[in-house]
Amino acid sequence: MTKELALSESLEDYLETILELQTTNTVARSKDIAEKLDIKRGSVTGMLKKLAAQELINYEPYGYVTLTPKGEKIAKEIEGRHIVFKDFLQTHIGVDEETADQTACRIEHAMDAATFKKFKAFINGLDKA
Repeated sequence: MTKELALSESLEDYLETILELQTTNTVARSKDIAEKLDIKRGSVTGMLKKLAAQELINYEPYGYVTLTPKGEKIAKEIEGRHIVFKDFLQTHIGVDEETADQTACRIEHAMDAATFKKFKAFINGLDKA
């Protein structure tokens, strides 16, 4: 994630969800975001306004939601961290897929970029061994 923009775990989850929906459906809709995150549709609007104010999404009320290039970059970084953690938990620790997915979702938000870079290098070393 970029250093100048600190996002809450919740906002990161929104970006990751929008990326997933945008990848599958071309665009995301508020109701799809609410359903995916298992929250009330009314709660989504405020968060989308915050993301739009930071120029991370394109959003108009009652319209579609898409990531801006800046938002897409951040969302892909979050998704990448998630994939690395999930794979590590499944491959090296032996955690089942559902637990690995849930745990990876929590870890991806907690680890800073510098530590993640070192963690990824460590895993690459394990994979080569």
